[in-house]
Amino acid sequence: MSGILVVNAGSSSIKYQLIDAETGERLARGLIERIGEPLGHLTHRSGPDRHEREMSIPDHAAGFAAMIEAFASSGEPLTERRVRAVGHRVVQGGSDFIAPTLIDDAVERRILELAELAPLHNPGNHQAILAARAAFPDVPHVAVFDTTFHQNMPEKAYTYAIDREVAARHGVRRYGFHGISYQVVSRRAAEFLGRPVGELRQIVLHLGNGASACAVDRGRSIDTSMGLTPLEGLVMGTRGGDIDPGALLHLQRAGIGVEDLDRLLNRGSGLLGLGGSLDMRDLTAAAMAGDAWARLAFEVYVHRIRHYLGAYLLELGGADAIVFTAGVGENHAPTRAAVCADLEHFGIELDEALNAEPPGPARRISTAASRVAVLVVPTDEEAEIARQTWELVAG
Repeated sequence: MSGILVVNAGSSSIKYQLIDAETGERLARGLIERIGEPLGHLTHRSGPDRHEREMSIPDHAAGFAAMIEAFASSGEPLTERRVRAVGHRVVQGGSDFIAPTLIDDAVERRILELAELAPLHNPGNHQAILAARAAFPDVPHVAVFDTTFHQNMPEKAYTYAIDREVAARHGVRRYGFHGISYQVVSRRAAEFLGRPVGELRQIVLHLGNGASACAVDRGRSIDTSMGLTPLEGLVMGTRGGDIDPGALLHLQRAGIGVEDLDRLLNRGSGLLGLGGSLDMRDLTAAAMAGDAWARLAFEVYVHRIRHYLGAYLLELGGADAIVFTAGVGENHAPTRAAVCADLEHFGIELDEALNAEPPGPARRISTAASRVAVLVVPTDEEAEIARQTWELVAG
């Protein structure tokens, strides 16, 4: 058994899995939540067994220690599981990292420096790397970057029309995110359709608390909605997506400082800021109960997705598949129905009964007559991280 420990650290959470690199079998998995809050929560699963605990988890180092203790408490300590490598999800790799990368001290420092472009994510990624390298100093650690999949976008798609010297000096360009998800989902969508990914035009909608869209042309990202940071593009749980930059200048002139703007844009906007809840289930329930702000938030959310869907249909010259993935995309039928409403002219016809079926494996939710296949494909970033990590360390 060649165990790959996959660490997917967020700003206040750590998702982890132990995966057999040779078979893909999940040997164990867990989630550590509410890091930095008064009371954290850990869920650990190993086979049919499930263990939960609440405890103080002040930072990611404590979270990593709690993970190791969870393995030990389950009777399967990591020291006995032959961990061959640790794969880390890192959100922002800038232009520095264009492939999975072995982590050394210099790479570790650069990941933290890039936190200015992903302040909600890279600091947590960096803290988890520190803790993991301390716990497993004798195995290779690999960073797998969300930005890598978008590195081959055409120049016209990643370039912002600002002074070119200023842009070059400060690294201002579109990087895009959710690339690990897009890579695995576009490949699995092609497998589901029984066609090579290299001949398909796909529009993949990664709709979770963080949300983005990607135009995938024959396996290659040609455009994506997130930009220099994960703030641009679609409406998200606490991020508002596209906004006139002049609005931010206006707010600054009105006396709102940079740090307050940062909090507003990253933590106080999106569905939460407009509709009062970042949980799509609660939001739509409130909308159905007559909450006008919740209804408006949902309408803005869907409007923005359809805006990018239309743009990418034009860029790709049509689509063979539209693919929904991530928490909302996989689990919330009303969102999928609203996004695909009245698009028959574009060859997109949703089957209401198929769309209403409970979540499960990859499936088609469009009618037999629909020229464009509409799919729901569960994302699996951890499996993709394990695959890329093993390819690097074993190759």
